[in-house]
Amino acid sequence: MNLANRITFVRILLVPVFMSFLLIKIPYGSYIATGIFILAAATDGLDGYIARSRHQITNLGKFMDPLADKLLISGALISLVQMGELTAPVVMVIVGREFIVSGIRMVAAAEGVVIAASKLGKFKTVFQIIAIVEIILKDFPFNYLHIPMGTILIWIALVLTIVSGVDYFYKSRHLLFSSIK
Repeated sequence: MNLANRITFVRILLVPVFMSFLLIKIPYGSYIATGIFILAAATDGLDGYIARSRHQITNLGKFMDPLADKLLISGALISLVQMGELTAPVVMVIVGREFIVSGIRMVAAAEGVVIAASKLGKFKTVFQIIAIVEIILKDFPFNYLHIPMGTILIWIALVLTIVSGVDYFYKSRHLLFSSIK
């Protein structure tokens, strides 16, 4: 197993650690959870960079990397619902989009087509990550200005989630509808 895939596996292993610190009431748990979340999110770019720069892109990595991302974001969002910080419908749309895009990618893979992550999808992920951090940290440092930054960012992320999902669907419609025939 190459270094990039090891980093991806570490990201997957960090998900339950992050969730534990977030959900178990211990002193500074949310700060520790935030640090773990940021570290895990940062490994996404790192493993991709390493795989590309060393020409070590593997099928395992192509499968595990997006799975790791989905586990991290979904775990965070579901935890925030449990904590009462987010509503279930918002999280359902975000997680539902991930299932739909994964399904589209599976259909494409069956046809021998690889659908790379779009810039819009990456932009969406960045907003999701920043929104999650802001929600966990109770809008710090904007809370002193009484700006609900986490709420603002999660709504932006929700819109980007929907738009990027529609974009994936539109760009792959020929694959989806050709398989219906």
